[in-house]
Amino acid sequence: MTGVTRVSKESLFSDLNNLEVVTTTSELYADCFGFTEDEVFAAMDEYGLSDKETVRRWYDGFIFGTTKDIYNPWSIIGYLKNKRFESYWAQTSSNAMVGQIIGSAEREVKVQTEDLLQGRSIAVRLDEQIVFSQIHDKEGAVWSFLMAAGYVKPLRFDPASGRYELALVNREVYRIMEDLVSGWFNGPRACGGDFRKALLANDLDDMNELMSDIAENTFSFFDTGGTKPERFYHAFVLGLIVDLKGRYEIVSNRESGLGRCDVMLFPLRQGDHGIVIEFKTMRPRREKCLEDTCASALRQIAEKRYADALAARGVARDAIYAYGFGFKGKEVLITGGSCQRLAAG
Repeated sequence: MTGVTRVSKESLFSDLNNLEVVTTTSELYADCFGFTEDEVFAAMDEYGLSDKETVRRWYDGFIFGTTKDIYNPWSIIGYLKNKRFESYWAQTSSNAMVGQIIGSAEREVKVQTEDLLQGRSIAVRLDEQIVFSQIHDKEGAVWSFLMAAGYVKPLRFDPASGRYELALVNREVYRIMEDLVSGWFNGPRACGGDFRKALLANDLDDMNELMSDIAENTFSFFDTGGTKPERFYHAFVLGLIVDLKGRYEIVSNRESGLGRCDVMLFPLRQGDHGIVIEFKTMRPRREKCLEDTCASALRQIAEKRYADALAARGVARDAIYAYGFGFKGKEVLITGGSCQRLAAG
């Protein structure tokens, strides 16, 4: 019997008892939950397929115990049959439950999800003994569930801290997670498409109206609290603009100029302008209002010369736009515009 979480009916009085639970970190049967690389490459040779490196990026990455290079069997069968790279695993069932679990989780889980989508790893404690009803109640339960379900993999374990370092399994899973996150911000209340349109049109009035509406209807006190609320806003706005991929290269927390910029959008089409975004939460001891907070964000963009990375890619200086996002709880203000105009003003 296989499943994502352990059987929850084990008890002294249950007829179903004395089960040996094999988790994803167990060594037992480690090479039996998918195809090994030797098996996959042998099958590819049989079918006359040679792009093994791309197959590895798409469908490899599962780790059971210390056994690596386990491939998703359903996806490999789909690839061998259709001879093209797709997210075959996503077609086997709905991923709505995973989206709901992450979407309703605490703020830190959303921030960690953004880290994963940026290609980074996260360090978390796991509890592989959870049952489904405990997913929202125990520390590490969400990530334990996602690891058992095959969305993240354990890169290493640190005995000193008791934490596992997790990363997304492969490109196929990245596509699934990207679609889930995009879906959070494309509902009728979120107005994600309208916000992206306003951003590309440099329409500050619409940007402010839409973001204020989103914040009022979506953010909660728990989302915007904590010691580093900028990370929540950062992840949230990235979710709003993720559908611009294909038109823009979206980078987050990358070195540029003399510092590390929050978000940059590098245009992939001729004629599109480049975009630099910096997030700030209001500091009452230093700033009297959100206008001061936004001014601080724009000042940082200028002083740290974040636009230099866009200019180095061939984007004209008058086609680079900078935006400062200022937040105070659910209150939000966005200011900015052309970097050249801002410098002249």
